[in-house]
Amino acid sequence: MSELETDSKLPEEVLRLQGLRKSYHTGTPLEVEILHGLELKLSRGELAALVGPSGSGKSTLLNVIGLLDSATSGELFLLGEATSTMDDEARTRARNEAIGFVFQFHHLISAFTVLENALMPLMIRSGKPTKTQTEHALGLLRAVGLHDFAHKKTNLISGGQQQRVAIVRALVTEPALLLADEPTGNLDTQTAAEVFELFRRFNKEIGCAVLAVTHDPRLSESCDRTISLVDGRIISDQMRETVA
Repeated sequence: MSELETDSKLPEEVLRLQGLRKSYHTGTPLEVEILHGLELKLSRGELAALVGPSGSGKSTLLNVIGLLDSATSGELFLLGEATSTMDDEARTRARNEAIGFVFQFHHLISAFTVLENALMPLMIRSGKPTKTQTEHALGLLRAVGLHDFAHKKTNLISGGQQQRVAIVRALVTEPALLLADEPTGNLDTQTAAEVFELFRRFNKEIGCAVLAVTHDPRLSESCDRTISLVDGRIISDQMRETVA
């Protein structure tokens, strides 16, 4: 098993940012710094909301954390491993094994079935999925109420159901970190609440850390922790009080 795969031996600290900065057009007169020396830790089982006005750097931060983009300076530790020294192959492996992604627009492949879309990360990793992996994916689909739709094409199900498929796709590898960028932004209020409840459910059952960008105060208030980003700086990081 890869040291980045999710199991009981993994460290409690899933993510740590240390003086992380991100600039564009570096070394030119047009250089602009988007993220300014961020410090952040995220542990296993945490459900955190990332909030802030448009243009504050939330999506840029998610892209850097998700290893889709590189920091200009500082360090990002994923499961205790510094990522700045990783080559492209190692970054791709870490992204595929340790991180799940859910976006506002689910990016499902309409020519494939619900089950095939759910299995896509495993197919990318190792080709044809095993019987055990397929059963695991079907179990997740059952958990989100989509088992009976497993062999339907994704263009034949509703928007809320499609987003549930995207969540299963993100969780099928049992990642240590789940990143969500406005995952309920194009859903009605009731469906959004149901989808967000799935995040909390799997956050507890699988133990993955979740960092979700949202503009919906009702959703951010449902998280254990709210991190506010303004102009590329974390201005507050508040834990929600729990009631015994």
